[in-house]
Amino acid sequence: MLAHTKKHHIETVAIKFIGPVTNRKKACASLKALGFMSLEEEHYISMHELFPDVTEDKRPGVILAGARGKEGITQKQLAEKCGIPQSHISEMERGKRPIGPKTAKILGAALNIGYKVFL
Repeated sequence: MLAHTKKHHIETVAIKFIGPVTNRKKACASLKALGFMSLEEEHYISMHELFPDVTEDKRPGVILAGARGKEGITQKQLAEKCGIPQSHISEMERGKRPIGPKTAKILGAALNIGYKVFL
């Protein structure tokens, strides 16, 4: 049985800038003064680096399972929320069923993430 852990209540905010690259450091410094943390690209680890055994065809299923876990819902709950049979959710997570654009949009809306991660 899994033990319950205390969740820290920290909101994550991602900010993208459009503008002159020369002002990027100033913008980051201003946000740092407000308590924000800068995550430069070199701090990111690609999914391929982190999970080398996850092949490209299995990636959407892994993302689906992770997003569902993040929301704290079961396959059955997601199926009810989306109107998709639970067996299809299971097959998608295992990479046995592809996730098409229509289904991706439904799943993205239900899991509060952009649907393009499934495509």
